[in-house]
Amino acid sequence: MSEPRPAPDPRGAAPRRLRPAPLLFEPPEATADPEHFFDLESIADPHELLGRSTELALAFRAAADRATEFQALAAAQLADPKRFDRLSLAALAERAEWTEDYARKMVEFGRSLMRDGAARPDGGD
Repeated sequence: MSEPRPAPDPRGAAPRRLRPAPLLFEPPEATADPEHFFDLESIADPHELLGRSTELALAFRAAADRATEFQALAAAQLADPKRFDRLSLAALAERAEWTEDYARKMVEFGRSLMRDGAARPDGGD
């Protein structure tokens, strides 16, 4: 697998660090209906539907990218040789349901994030 990277901008622009839009959780009765998805099915105007569905797609993409960064940070921390309870790549891969090769790449990615200060587990950017 290739090294995780932020999703490309569909307009071809350089990737930007975006904070995901807040995703409102739907009430349990709405999620029971398989056709219901963030009320998109109720939007009749195609312009409005395109706008809202694009907002959601971008928010989910940004959230997935951010979650991947935190996975990488956690992987790097758990594989740190200075930890007395560090995990081997095999144990890390098993725990995260990755291959060992992907676990190695995630550890490297996490270490690069920590070196660059791009993301921190304390919530700072």
